[in-house]
Amino acid sequence: MSSDVVKRMIDAADAFLQALSADQRSKAQLDFFDEAERKNWHYVPRDRQGLSIREMNEHQRSLAQRLVASGVSEHGYDKIQTIISLEEVLAHIEGAGRRFPRDPQLYYVSIFGSPGSDVPWGWRFEGHHVSLNYTLIDGVLVGPTPLFFGSNPAQVRHGEREGLRALKEEEDLGRQLLHELDGTQRAQAIIATDAPADILTTNVPHVGDEVHAEGLAGADMSESQRQVLRALVEVYVGRLPEACAKEALARVEEAGWGAAHFAWAGSEEVGGPHYYRVQGAIYLAEYDNTQNDANHIHAVWRDLERDFGEDALRRHLRQGHA
Repeated sequence: MSSDVVKRMIDAADAFLQALSADQRSKAQLDFFDEAERKNWHYVPRDRQGLSIREMNEHQRSLAQRLVASGVSEHGYDKIQTIISLEEVLAHIEGAGRRFPRDPQLYYVSIFGSPGSDVPWGWRFEGHHVSLNYTLIDGVLVGPTPLFFGSNPAQVRHGEREGLRALKEEEDLGRQLLHELDGTQRAQAIIATDAPADILTTNVPHVGDEVHAEGLAGADMSESQRQVLRALVEVYVGRLPEACAKEALARVEEAGWGAAHFAWAGSEEVGGPHYYRVQGAIYLAEYDNTQNDANHIHAVWRDLERDFGEDALRRHLRQGHA
């Protein structure tokens, strides 16, 4: 992927690490080859390895945000900030007896290995409803996934921010595609009358047999319907920096829109629990909105070949670069 993106990541990760105390650095910098931890990603509120925003001073926080910005588009960065800000909305909704702290500073930076062009390394930014995972090998960003965004509430229904929807495009384009299908197409696309309680792949390190392509194939859509399908996929890849998004979309297009499948489960109406996924041979966009009275979205982009840079890392190690 783009050398400019890689350079920004290296520079941002180096600057962040250099600004830390020894104790902070021991938390933030982890072993790249500890695969159990490097692939231990999740989107729920929980304890995490790494250094939290809460443990940083203002200068360190600005450097952490610079690193985050290096891994996403401007629009993706804005979405992340909105998602994190919803922790304060959740704290107000759930009140003093809430189960989780709902703290916008409980987001963690983890650097795996030493940033550079000649060694495998990676980084993660993660907390409730945000998980960014990057793997770089031989100076190439080989794995910018899993890339997870969530939103609770999906739509703020009360207070000063009423009407705010952090993941508006993910929801609206999925439903638009469903509603543009004719009766026969829709019957094929809808795989279940009830939506699952969460994305089916949850936080698995690599998507295996958790899901398979089903529903309506792009080959069975009209050209205008395929344009909506493309726009929906662009929402997910558009979270990445522009150069990375272009490469991801090129790989998707090379695989062919005809081979992509769109599957829907649950309610067809706004406000009802619903789920969809778009799946091709090398990628998966998976979305679910069922929890909290169908006002809680989980939406992930997975690269079925390159999550955590698995294939590239194997090749690197086979060439004797332990």
